Amino acid sequence: MKYGSPQCSAILPVEQKREKDAERSEEKGGSELLMGDRKVLLDLDYGGEAQGSDSYGSLRNGGFIPPRYLLAAAGDENDDDVDPIYLQFDTKSDQPAALQGNYFRDGRTKIDFVLVWEVRSRKKRRRSRARERADPAREEEEEEEEGGETAAAAADQTSRSERRKAQLAEWRERFVQNLQSVGLLMEKEETSNEKKTIHFLKVSAPWEVLVYYAEDLSLRAPLQAQPNPDFNPSDRVLKKLYIPNIMAEYVPNRPLDYYTCAFRKSKMEKFLGSNNQETYFTNTQRHRIVYEILARTQYGKRKRAEVGVARLLNEGAYTAAFPLHEGPFELPKYEVRPEELNKRQVLFHYWARWSKWFKYQPLDHIREYFGEKIALYFAWLGFYTAWLLPAAVVGTFVFVSGVMSMGSNTPAKEICDSGDSYLMCPLCNTCTSWNMSDICPMAKVGYLFDHPGTVFFSVFMSFWAVTFLEYWKRKMATLAHHWDCMDFQEEEERPRPDFVAMAPAMEENPVTGVKEPYFPEKARLTRMLTGSMVIVIMLCVVMIFLVTVIMYRAIISVMMFHTGSPVLRTQAGNIANISSSMVNLGLILLMGQVYTALAEKLTKWEMHRTQTQYEDAFTFKVFVFQFVNFYSSPFYVAFFKGRFVGYPTNYGTLFGMRNEDCGPGGCLIELAEQLFIIMVGKQVIGNVQEFVIPKVKAWRQQRAMAKVRGSKVSDEPRRWEEDYQLVEYEGLFEEYLEMVLQFGFITIFVAAFPLAPLFALLNNWAEVRLDAHKFVCEYRRPVAERAQNIGVWFNILEGLSHLSVIVNAFLIAFTSDFLPRLLYQYKFHKDLDGYVNFSLAHAPANYTVYPMCRYKAFRDDDGNYTLFYWELLAVRLGFIIAFEHAVFFVLRSIDWMVPDVPESLEVQIKRERFLAKQALTDNQEALLVSRGRGPAHTVGHPPSPAHTVGHPPSPAHTVGHPPSPAHTVGHPPSPAHTVGHPPSPATHRPQPTRSATHRPQPPTVPSPHGRPPTVPSHPPSPAHTVGHPPSPAHTVGHPPSPAHTVGHPPSPAHTVGHPPSPAHTVGHPPSPAHTVGHPPSPAHTVGHPPSPAHTVGHPPSPAHTLSAVLC
Repeated sequence: MKYGSPQCSAILPVEQKREKDAERSEEKGGSELLMGDRKVLLDLDYGGEAQGSDSYGSLRNGGFIPPRYLLAAAGDENDDDVDPIYLQFDTKSDQPAALQGNYFRDGRTKIDFVLVWEVRSRKKRRRSRARERADPAREEEEEEEEGGETAAAAADQTSRSERRKAQLAEWRERFVQNLQSVGLLMEKEETSNEKKTIHFLKVSAPWEVLVYYAEDLSLRAPLQAQPNPDFNPSDRVLKKLYIPNIMAEYVPNRPLDYYTCAFRKSKMEKFLGSNNQETYFTNTQRHRIVYEILARTQYGKRKRAEVGVARLLNEGAYTAAFPLHEGPFELPKYEVRPEELNKRQVLFHYWARWSKWFKYQPLDHIREYFGEKIALYFAWLGFYTAWLLPAAVVGTFVFVSGVMSMGSNTPAKEICDSGDSYLMCPLCNTCTSWNMSDICPMAKVGYLFDHPGTVFFSVFMSFWAVTFLEYWKRKMATLAHHWDCMDFQEEEERPRPDFVAMAPAMEENPVTGVKEPYFPEKARLTRMLTGSMVIVIMLCVVMIFLVTVIMYRAIISVMMFHTGSPVLRTQAGNIANISSSMVNLGLILLMGQVYTALAEKLTKWEMHRTQTQYEDAFTFKVFVFQFVNFYSSPFYVAFFKGRFVGYPTNYGTLFGMRNEDCGPGGCLIELAEQLFIIMVGKQVIGNVQEFVIPKVKAWRQQRAMAKVRGSKVSDEPRRWEEDYQLVEYEGLFEEYLEMVLQFGFITIFVAAFPLAPLFALLNNWAEVRLDAHKFVCEYRRPVAERAQNIGVWFNILEGLSHLSVIVNAFLIAFTSDFLPRLLYQYKFHKDLDGYVNFSLAHAPANYTVYPMCRYKAFRDDDGNYTLFYWELLAVRLGFIIAFEHAVFFVLRSIDWMVPDVPESLEVQIKRERFLAKQALTDNQEALLVSRGRGPAHTVGHPPSPAHTVGHPPSPAHTVGHPPSPAHTVGHPPSPAHTVGHPPSPATHRPQPTRSATHRPQPPTVPSPHGRPPTVPSHPPSPAHTVGHPPSPAHTVGHPPSPAHTVGHPPSPAHTVGHPPSPAHTVGHPPSPAHTVGHPPSPAHTVGHPPSPAHTVGHPPSPAHTLSAVLC
């Protein structure tokens, strides 16, 4: 089939006789049939024969395939012995020129969604059948040679494959039929070669469907425009200081900000822009509505939960389902004004390019294009990156201050000037003694990570973490209100496709009342317990790898020490630590990939019903494992290494090897080295993966598409083909996990690595642009999802911030030399003179290998702890308690002083609610009446017997309820006096005016559960208006005899609203209490918004109008 040709080939397997009949029918009907069927699909006002729910039509390469062919195909789909036929038809004369953009071939209908499936060619199979018919003897010989069992197995495999393909095809047909019954428009395109055909089904929602589901989904409708808020405090500060802001940049076509309320079709005229059906709903809102329909539509048996496009994708019926990008992201080669760029080009030019790394993110544009969930991720990432700037500045200042004060470090000076004064005991069983002066460089470098400034920085970062989270809550609330998600709550979620496919039973949903697949809670808990055992086993594997790394480090240290080189001997510990950290990083990344795959299988096996439950369980598993995986080695170095070494003649051992001691520079410098390698190494490798892997996947996809297109590659690909070549969006889990792990590194161990915030800041500047480029240029456009926060990740961040306070307290108390030096200054010498000698113990007298060698510990000559050790232990414990209580008290104070919702935002929320009430309520009195707070003569509430209008009345003057036959106005009516109920067919013809006393009827669109929605019992036909100058054809309730007409020149006897006789008036001065519609008393007016057009016979006073419809 020629690419882009208006001709197409529909391959439909039917019987030979049916084939001939169909061809004769095509010859007879010609283009009339084609255009007639096309009108059924594209023209909503088509008045022809209605298509049943079991009929199916689609547009194939711009041409409509009539239901009769597809019904024949569905009936014969499983007939494997019938050769297919080819139906050729030409739509060249009927197709308008295609408009550039995401439109159907008519140039007017927008494409909201695309469904894609691939079909392998059956050409090889047809050749095999032809060969069987040509030479059956040869085929028999070949089968005998291959063996009967092999042939039978192959035939069985082929049969199962064919049945599976037929099942998928049947599901697709039913799915599209149901989509058509909902009211969606569809058009089909194909791209094919000899081996494979790729089908693209373009889906569009007409205005009536959009309006119905917009109300069903409670989309927000604009009431009044307001100035866009400024989300960048730095911009406001710089403006006040009159300093140019290089981070600010004008981004064209910024979406307006509105006061909004929930969408109501009955109040359409109140909403801004509702007069333009083409632009009222944004493209993002359109594809969100269409995806909701796709997710609800049934394709099989509901009792098996065969519902929704997600399960069809999971089953393989479709290979992809996605909304289209809004054009190319590359800027046009010719000069164009910024306002003329499409939304994707705006995002690429002003956000995704590397040259914009220092600019503010256009969050409103991101939200308009990708939806609130993705926009919140980028808002959080940008906010987090901005808050890293002060942390990085303070950390860098602390590190620089350590460098500048390195020369004034008294203990380092004593080590460097000691010469041969301090002979140190061997570090391993086969090593020799060494002099303390050999580690002079390491002693100076160690001071960079272990000086009083690091204590201050750890306290600062504890306050920073909690303050960051408190202000993020404020920012999150502001964004949620600005993006109309503050009151968003997820509806009752549908079951996951995997869950419904594997659930063993069916039970009624207590919320919806519909039977759904069910999995017993007890069985799920059992599986979760078993899964937790698997997690424990995997954590034990991590510990085994940690022990392996420790042993590797010890072996490398011994090897370096035995080389004989003075440099290698003194740097043996550093070399071993750096190399083992690299090995550990490789194991961490490997185990992370293995466990993520295992956690995914475990979570599926646990059978969680909804996607939210599944994601929460999966997130918990992966984070717990990754936490242990990434942080186990730093925790070991910080709190366990060097704690169980022992002393000469009584060394501790592990598997026959001496336990590790801290290096010459102390454990903090080793911890800093590990944090640098693991944190920075993970960031570099992760960024390379994010840059390379999407490009490789896209290249493979483009290559596969190019093979299908073949010689047509030179033609410009269409938008759905270009988007199909992009990488599938896989969610935000990996992005959040990477940032949360980074947050742990910069808070939990920040006392040992003050430069961690700086490296995190540099990484995040690159991360924002990498992620932006992926979403704009390399990913298929994801379905826009609503969200009001970042979900469970915020709770994890809060947990990490509190854990960081505890870890830093223990790190300062037990790993740093800060407290020992402080206690020595307090007890002995303020200048730390003699501290090195004081901190070294002598080997016991029975240690004869190197008598009188020194080792670092507060022990006496017999190896027992000294009094100073116990005093120091008390100081350490007291410091931990004081540090934690002081920090947590300040944190709680910050939490109390900083409200979660800014005061200015609370005012905006109240203002929006006020405007919504004013706009959607016709008058305040009606609101009071509808709520039962009106005066004594309210309409429709418990009245006095004399003035009842619509409640248990006196028999003579009933208006609207159990009436007397003569004067009934509005309810179970007599044929003569009916006002406002379904009229007799003879007297009601449709008129162009709409009744103002009835709510409009919704379109006949299936409800979310596949059943038609209920229609109001009072059809809003224009023929039921009460009080309009009527012709005889517009009388309400009966042919207008002179005696009983309503609103027409009446006889004096039974008029409603005209000068009557005193005896039979309904609503006139018989008494002031019971008039309905003429010079009325303020108490009994029956009507709606008090305009003269809608009164019952006369203009009413606005005081007691009846019950405006509320939003």
